[in-house]
Amino acid sequence: MTTTININAYSDALVVLGTAGVVVPIVRHWGINPVLGYLGAGAILGPLGLGSLVQDLPFLYWFTVVDAQNVEGIANLGVVFLLFLIGLELSFRRLVTMRRLVFGLGGLQVLATSAIIFGATLLAGKNSHTAVILGASLALSSTAIVLELLSSDRRLATVAGRASFSVLLAQDLAVVPILVFVSVLGAGSDGSVVTHISSATLKAVVAVAFLILIGRLLMRPLFQMVAGTHSTELFVAATLFVIVGAGLAAHQAGLSMALGAFVAGLMLAETEYGKAIEATVEPFKGLLLGIFFFTVGMAIDVRVFMREPGWLLAAVIGVLTGKAIVLIILGRLFRLSWPSAIEVGCLLAPVGEFAFVSIGMAAALGLIEPRVSSFAIAITAVTMALTPFLGMLGRRLAAKLGGERTLDPELTVRPPGDRAQAIVVGYGRVGKVVCSLLTSHGLNYIAVDNEAVAVARDRRDGHKVYFGDATEPGFLEACGLMQTTGVIITIQSRPAIDAVVERIRAVRPDVLIVSRARDADHARHLYAIGATDAVPETIEASLQLSEAALIGLGVAVGPAIASVHEKRDEFRLTLQQAARIAAEEKTRLLDSTVRRSPR
Repeated sequence: MTTTININAYSDALVVLGTAGVVVPIVRHWGINPVLGYLGAGAILGPLGLGSLVQDLPFLYWFTVVDAQNVEGIANLGVVFLLFLIGLELSFRRLVTMRRLVFGLGGLQVLATSAIIFGATLLAGKNSHTAVILGASLALSSTAIVLELLSSDRRLATVAGRASFSVLLAQDLAVVPILVFVSVLGAGSDGSVVTHISSATLKAVVAVAFLILIGRLLMRPLFQMVAGTHSTELFVAATLFVIVGAGLAAHQAGLSMALGAFVAGLMLAETEYGKAIEATVEPFKGLLLGIFFFTVGMAIDVRVFMREPGWLLAAVIGVLTGKAIVLIILGRLFRLSWPSAIEVGCLLAPVGEFAFVSIGMAAALGLIEPRVSSFAIAITAVTMALTPFLGMLGRRLAAKLGGERTLDPELTVRPPGDRAQAIVVGYGRVGKVVCSLLTSHGLNYIAVDNEAVAVARDRRDGHKVYFGDATEPGFLEACGLMQTTGVIITIQSRPAIDAVVERIRAVRPDVLIVSRARDADHARHLYAIGATDAVPETIEASLQLSEAALIGLGVAVGPAIASVHEKRDEFRLTLQQAARIAAEEKTRLLDSTVRRSPR
């Protein structure tokens, strides 16, 4: 039996996939950012580009997208996956660690820039709804392009890199209420902006609370059951089910699918399955994000560049200048040096990819006139294309001002590929003592630390320590994690210690992990997440104090040391048992939840 198929849909899908397989490798070879490659391909090959010439040149049918609706479903999945990945990469602990820059510098940047663009849009004669949407949308920067530039230039660890990353985190968090506001505004009745914002906030809170409640009851038990099957295919299916299911649940509540996916990612980031899910989604990430950028590129109307070149140039200059000035002023208020503040201002001045999403959604809902939305999307496209140039300009201006030195050559030395018996994370006072004892016993090791100034100084003094962040994916693997016998963690930050232990245990279930702990509760937690041995600072100090007191009071050295060792073993056994009991209780509760869940 012959089945009729939609040739239009298949031909348009082939163009999108062909871009990912052919065009992007070419632009990578030319040194062009792949995000810009996708956007440019979408603009040129889309229905507003060469696709508009199909009637006059029929052969272009097989090389262009004629109808954007044919790939709309794939584009929506791209947005959903992007928000899910942002939620998965965020975590409460990470936000708490960087809260000053994220919620301070980043939050104020979004509010201040939105207010300035809002005022300028009102002065241009547009209504308040349009002004709010354009202000919030154009205030955001491109997470995808900026992070790739910082990573390729090895500048994520610099002051400007960390500040830029913090601002981008704040902007990623701002995406959710912006999308909620647009969706509620499009479905709402007439009223003031304040009324719509209040309604959007209330509806978002109720919907998110419902998603979190359902997620906490079902997500962990679901992944526990699937992980128990040891089937990669089922794990992939469960991950895709959660992403799409959470998105559809949010859509049914009148919100965006992206919001549901973001909440799902944020919840799963705090579970023991977060890293495994991240690895599962990785193969889909590049393709789906590429399709997302291609489809948003199709919304770029190249005719705007020819229709209003003067106004477009003025708007681009105004947006870039305004955002840069806001970022520089706020950077100085948050005690960034002038060079760092200027570099951050130049790097984050361009508009980001989510402006395409929010402005496109607003245009589809009739909240923004088509001519205005096309003009705003053109501003976004031009500024995004200028991001690499502005990033380079910011670095050069920072170098000329001389306030922040270029990266010390000692920090670029990579760890040797040879197998080390131990990896020591942290090279402060505790780490140095550990390394000296390892050396005295003939054990080879690799020491790492993320304090740039200290590492550069220690390396010049002859210490074998390497610069890097052990909480970043892949860094410990580069240090030989897959071959080492043990990892010794000597850093002080509790969130960082927990993150390192979880990352190590996720890829090396068999490796020895000896970690410093802040106190007994922290040690108990470390045992629960997989540490082989945890040394609480408070308990160890009390034991050393007791040993000195016993000897000083006349107890023989041998019995005194033996009693202290015995007490240390008692503490260790008690903490391990407490962690094991807590884990068993947790498993029992999860099992009972699964049994009570409807089949």
